[in-house]
This record gives sequence, C-alpha cells and structure tokens, in this order.
Amino acid sequence: MNNQLIQKLFLKLQEETPLIHHITNNVTINDCANATLAIGGSPVMAATMAEADEMASQSDALVINFGTINDQMFEAMVIAAKAANHKGIPVIFDPVGVGATKYRTEKAVEFIQTIQVSIIRGNASEVYSLMGKRAKTRGVDTGEIDMTAIDLAKEAAQHFNAIIVISGRLDVIANENSIVQIDNGDVLLTRVTGTGCMTASLIASFAAVADDWYYAAIAGMATMSLAGELAGQKLSDSEGMGSFRIKLMDEISKMNAATWIEGVNLNEA
Repeated sequence: MNNQLIQKLFLKLQEETPLIHHITNNVTINDCANATLAIGGSPVMAATMAEADEMASQSDALVINFGTINDQMFEAMVIAAKAANHKGIPVIFDPVGVGATKYRTEKAVEFIQTIQVSIIRGNASEVYSLMGKRAKTRGVDTGEIDMTAIDLAKEAAQHFNAIIVISGRLDVIANENSIVQIDNGDVLLTRVTGTGCMTASLIASFAAVADDWYYAAIAGMATMSLAGELAGQKLSDSEGMGSFRIKLMDEISKMNAATWIEGVNLNEA
C-alpha cells in the first residue's frame, strides 16, 4: 500500500466529511459516533424502519452491526442496505456474536444472502460461523476454529465476494486476489467494549471516500490497531482502563497520514 494512497485517503476524509449511516450496537453507539467524528467522518445513527431507506440514500457508507440485533432492527437493516446497494455505496457488515445463538446466526446468514455486502469485519469465529461452520463461541467474544485466520480470510473472500477483515493478534484483510496482515495493536484493545464496532466505523469512513474499498479496509483496521498501540505506550503504571479508553480516542483523533505511514506494520501474507 503506497504512501500516496494513504495521504489521499486522509486528505479526502478531511475535505469531504462523508456521512456514515449506522444501524449498530446500542451498547457502543456513542463510541462509534465519536470514532467516526474523530477520523473525519460525520455519523448518523438512524435505526427505524420509517427512515432507513431515506437516510441510507443520503449517506456515503452504511455500517450494519449485529451487536444488539432484534426483529425490528433487522428489518431496518435490510431496508437501509437495499437502499445502499441501489445507490452503490459500501455496506460494512459487523456480525457481532454470530455463532453464539441460533437466532443471531440465522439472521446474519439471511442478511448476507439478501444484501451485497462490501466489507465484512469480525473476529475469526464470527466469520467462520457466518460461513456455516461450527465455532466454539462464547457470547460475543472470539472462539476456537480449526483453520488459520489467513486461510479463513481467503476462503471467506471467495465465498462472499466481499472484502474480509479479521481482527486478532495479527489483523488480516483479504479480497479475492490479495491478503495482508497488520502487526500492530495492544492487548488492552480486547478489554475495552466497542473497539471492534469502532473499527467498522473507521473502515466505513475510509470506504466512503476510497476508489478501492480493499485499501479502505486496510486503512481503517490499521488506524484502530496503531491507535491502540500508541495509547498503550502512553499509559502510565498508575493509570487503568478508563485512561486507556480516553487515550485511544485521542490517538484516533490525532491520526494522520504521516503517523499512519510511520507506525503501521503491514505485511503481504
């Protein structure tokens, strides 16, 4: 991923302030809105069926997050996503907790079969379960699977005809032809609610201004991982998770092309 492309993405974000429509997790909705603002986008959190079509039609990207899924929210998601498909804007799908319950898994499969999703962002067990495989999942946390994240990302990219983002110790991003790993982050990212949800918002913000959504997925995922790494480095021995959470948002808001280029460790897989 060349430096000029990263510089262009950050510049376009600041110039265009894209509108990012979210139908997302009620637990982390405020964090997602703030992360979108911090990176340069404009968030809107409209989850009712009555306005889902109209709001998506006005937007530059759509985030769908299954964290607190219910029947009414699902119907609004489908309406919004169909409008997004019609407009040709990216749909970023975060299948939170898929594999944990039959209802959640069946709804996610129904969604992916109904909508052309552009980018799927999840942990390994969520993506694995979305493909119809059985993972050992506990709640919304990652579980055990019987393949590597690289192999899973490759297979899922082909299976769904979508860009796949798998978060983990090494983040993996794949499309049908290419795959990269990001070697950044901090273990404290796993101890703060909403970092995955915020990552979907970051990816959507970049995708809204990108010519190629694959590079937008890399830019958004790496922004979260690097911001977490920098926040962890600045955490003193006397500070805890509350301070890390604040520092994480600070680092997202300060992220620019120069910091990204200098700090991101990106490897072809």
